[in-house]
Amino acid sequence: MGRWEPNARGRLEQAALELYAEHGYEQTTAAQIAARAGVTERTFFRHCADKREVLFGGAQQLEQAFVDALGAAPAAAAPIDAMASALESVAVFFDDRHAFARQRHAVIVASRELRERELTKLASLVAALTATLRGRGVPEPAAGLTAEAGIAVFKVGFERWVAEDGARSLADFLRESLDGLKAVMAATAGE
Repeated sequence: MGRWEPNARGRLEQAALELYAEHGYEQTTAAQIAARAGVTERTFFRHCADKREVLFGGAQQLEQAFVDALGAAPAAAAPIDAMASALESVAVFFDDRHAFARQRHAVIVASRELRERELTKLASLVAALTATLRGRGVPEPAAGLTAEAGIAVFKVGFERWVAEDGARSLADFLRESLDGLKAVMAATAGE
């Protein structure tokens, strides 16, 4: 093992994905991930709290990107339109990452513990977006409902995107999911 190579975090993430796909999350150890990445176990724990967190290193950046994009939406935009703008902005982060996102999603879906961690990430996103909407003057329950709806649109669109071949962008799937939600709301309002 060399003393230092760049991008240890990225190499740890890729090694974890490979090992989880090959052997399963439960059967893979932090030591195996570190060895595959070409780092020491101590370096692994410097970057990740545990073997679960190795796949969630970008969660904070994603949350911040959502908050920043939502906050930057025009002040006069309706809450759902501000959320649509945020979804469009965040989708760019996934450009050219379809294969990685697909592999990561498959690993997460295969593990109860990782699915729980993914739900925790999504709940944190909802809380951050709700606070941002409140900061924009959106009252409750509209702020919470809009944040929940936005993350539901993101989750459904993302799952549809990773199930496809990557020819279309995540933004396409997010727009379709949001349009579907709006159609359901319009049909319900007309009843």
